[in-house]
Amino acid sequence: MDDKQAKNILDKVVGAVFGFQNPFSLDQAMQKFAFDYKLPQQVFDSVTSEPTWATSTNPTSFMKLENLRKRSEQTDWMEPQEPLNSIEDIITAWSKTRYMTTERQIDSINVGQSDTVYGCENVYRSCDVTNCKNIIFCATVKDSEYIVAGTRSQTSSFCIRLEDSQLCSNSFNVNWSAKVTNCYFIQDCYDISDCMFCSHISGKRFCIANMQFSEEEYKRLKELVIRWVLTS
Repeated sequence: MDDKQAKNILDKVVGAVFGFQNPFSLDQAMQKFAFDYKLPQQVFDSVTSEPTWATSTNPTSFMKLENLRKRSEQTDWMEPQEPLNSIEDIITAWSKTRYMTTERQIDSINVGQSDTVYGCENVYRSCDVTNCKNIIFCATVKDSEYIVAGTRSQTSSFCIRLEDSQLCSNSFNVNWSAKVTNCYFIQDCYDISDCMFCSHISGKRFCIANMQFSEEEYKRLKELVIRWVLTS
């Protein structure tokens, strides 16, 4: 996946969640919504010097998955036998094959700047993503689609800044919650819709800061909140 395709996903999710045209570039969105997530970082293939992406940057040697597979086809990753007389000899010999595989993916298509992706389609700058479509800036998300900046979440769609949650849709900044729809700034809630800045409630609609409002008043205040999020 390239930057243009990722930007199209960002535009679509922002439009669905906020009802306004997306004002953010990819870099701006990552800094605003995923600033504290551990996303894949750019490293370089130790053999070809190509830029590549890895979840762990602690190793000192890297190799892209596609280059690793090519070498496997050519040599089966076997080395000529040489004398080993010390632990230093063993470690030195190991360094010839000890590459951290990068951009790891299984049964996935159209993946860019990502690592550890399984059974996915259209994934950008994300890691540990399983059975998802149209995902950007996510870490540990599964069975979801159109998520921007999600972590440890599942079975959700069209959300931004989704953490430790499931069964959520068209919402922003939701934490430790489930069955949340059309909401903003929600923590520890269940089965709510059209609420903002609420915590520890369930089965509610048109609430702000755990206070009940009329639909008309709620929509008026929602407009203020959306403009604040998109311009601050």
